[in-house]
Amino acid sequence: MGEETAGDPCSLLKWKRKSLRRLSAALGEKHPASAPTVGRLLSERDYSLKVNHKQLAVSSPHRDEQFLYLQVQKEAFFERGWPVIYVDTKKRELIGLFKNAGAIWCRDPHRVNVYDFRSLAKGIAIPYGIFDPRRNAGFVFVGTSADTAEFAVAAIGWWWQAYGRADYPEALELLILADGGGSNGYRPRLWKYTLQNQLVNATGLSVTVCHYPTGASKWNWVEHRLFGPISVNWAGEPLSSYAKMLKFLNNTTTQQGLTVKSTLTKKKYATGIKISDKQMAALNLTKHETLPQWNYTIRPNSL
Repeated sequence: MGEETAGDPCSLLKWKRKSLRRLSAALGEKHPASAPTVGRLLSERDYSLKVNHKQLAVSSPHRDEQFLYLQVQKEAFFERGWPVIYVDTKKRELIGLFKNAGAIWCRDPHRVNVYDFRSLAKGIAIPYGIFDPRRNAGFVFVGTSADTAEFAVAAIGWWWQAYGRADYPEALELLILADGGGSNGYRPRLWKYTLQNQLVNATGLSVTVCHYPTGASKWNWVEHRLFGPISVNWAGEPLSSYAKMLKFLNNTTTQQGLTVKSTLTKKKYATGIKISDKQMAALNLTKHETLPQWNYTIRPNSL
């Protein structure tokens, strides 16, 4: 077993590469043992069936510093009465008779497709979530084409025009707390460019963006304050139509008083858009002194 065994150097955990049948065959006639016997012998030596465990996390050396800075920024906006929102994209959903994780009380289970083929779907749904912690309110902008930076900014613009400006009529600035990757990540140029031209210049708001460190997306409040309750609400229910999906979104509540509003857009968002150095140079973007790659403010070009 020496060449077939691996293990954790910091514990007694061991695992083998060959199957029980192959091990039984390898013993040959001199030491005959059936596959069940080999399994029993391995069990006596602390071997057992194991699956991979996702426990190795790569964390940024500036993780704690960024979390403290996020809190400072949030408290400063709260004191001024200005809006703070958490944003992220929930996993895309297939619209049609597809299995949805979870169970519900019923007499007969929903009958759904055996295979989750895209060709069997009526379409896809990309839910972009916005969570307002001050009001414990969630907003979901459902797209049907692609999760791009333009789509993300359009979602925030929809929230501001439909709800935000009425809830915060005196606001001069907006704080966005976002993940470090994806359509609203700190690397995509299109995210910053679209924020400038389609949100900041259009509304006159200055927008400060603070990104969570790499590998820390689970601390984004939109995940557990909004997406979690949504997933529980529609658990076990096939999202057979866009109307049904929006109904579940709008009916999502919690004992803590969460409310959710949603809308559907069928606009096509192009992928692969490139932003030039010249276009980036035209942005009215100021990087913060603290971790400038993750923290920046975009102001209207007219100022």
